[in-house]
Amino acid sequence: MGNDPDTSDVFASTISKEHDILIGVLYSVFCILSLLGNCILLLVAYHKRSTLKPAEFFIINLSISDLGMTISLFPLAIPSSFSHRWLFGEITCQLYAMCGVLFGLCSLTNLTALSAVCCLKVCFPNHGSKFSWSHARLLVVGVWCYASVFAVGPLAQWGHYSPEPYGTACCIDWHAPNHELSALSYIICLFFFCYALPCAIIFLSYTFILLTVRGSRQAVQQHVSPHTKTNNAHALIVKLSVSVCIGFLGAWSPYAAVAMWAAFGDATRVPPDAFAIAAAFAKSSTIYNPVVYLLCKPNFRECLYKDTTMLRQRIYRGSPQSDPKERFGPTSQRNRDLSTTHLSNGQQDSCGACPLCAENAELHHANSPKRTACILTGSTYREVTVSELSGTPQADSL
Repeated sequence: MGNDPDTSDVFASTISKEHDILIGVLYSVFCILSLLGNCILLLVAYHKRSTLKPAEFFIINLSISDLGMTISLFPLAIPSSFSHRWLFGEITCQLYAMCGVLFGLCSLTNLTALSAVCCLKVCFPNHGSKFSWSHARLLVVGVWCYASVFAVGPLAQWGHYSPEPYGTACCIDWHAPNHELSALSYIICLFFFCYALPCAIIFLSYTFILLTVRGSRQAVQQHVSPHTKTNNAHALIVKLSVSVCIGFLGAWSPYAAVAMWAAFGDATRVPPDAFAIAAAFAKSSTIYNPVVYLLCKPNFRECLYKDTTMLRQRIYRGSPQSDPKERFGPTSQRNRDLSTTHLSNGQQDSCGACPLCAENAELHHANSPKRTACILTGSTYREVTVSELSGTPQADSL
């Protein structure tokens, strides 16, 4: 984990220690929220997998890529920020940068595919109705292959990976285009095919959806305010997808602007703090998808509520400190109270409200001492229980 002497200056932080600590705290918060949110979203999606729509498969894939970024980047970036330098050497720096590019581009390309599918379903329903799970799987595989080409490129000497200008993380070498033609071509292709083109497709897709909805009342009735649950789900997916796209692009746009400034402008004039702040915004993109879908999608909320309720009940019932009589909850206790009456001596007698209560009452009477009385009938005494007195003719008894 140590650094070579000739690279120690490269991996030293170029921003103040206070700013590094602040970034480390932010990364820690992002890491916890991203782990919880994306894991819960994947768990909910697994439980309702039989009712998922093909378009929702992209939401699951987005959570997988966000979770991959969280697991591969934050455990390295957090201790480096608190230590005020990159701690993990040159090889790990290359892998760190590759994972950041891979999962970041996968998320953006995934949102691009999702916007195109939503546009197909709303604007071209005859073709959109034919979109199936097999098509969704093929698109997801294409998303990962597309992102992998640009992530592996610098490892094959098409572009370069290097420490970030602020020193405690690694990414693409944005200074290389100033003196290398291959690095310049990589940055140009990356900017066009992995930022400008996806953003244009996302913008045009949701613009066409908006025009279709506003321009035709028939389209509104058939595709946005439908009479079937399936089309209702599609309309909700469109709204939530717009929210996720706005959050994702809002998080990555500052980093893209700073990177283009360094790549095509005077790289020496870009302050390291600008890169550090932009990188923090970019890493916050991992928390938007689960927040939007868990809070705003009704069937995801209902499934999450059922799962948490069931988990609480299992934990409560499995607790050794819990009272067995209280494990059945207030409803069972109320039924037990309604099914019993009290005699004047404080004992309980069953009123036969349910078989379980009646059985317990019979067992209680069988084991408890019985109060008896002597009845004089004519010249003969006989002993009966108190419960039988009501059935004995009062005129013949003393």
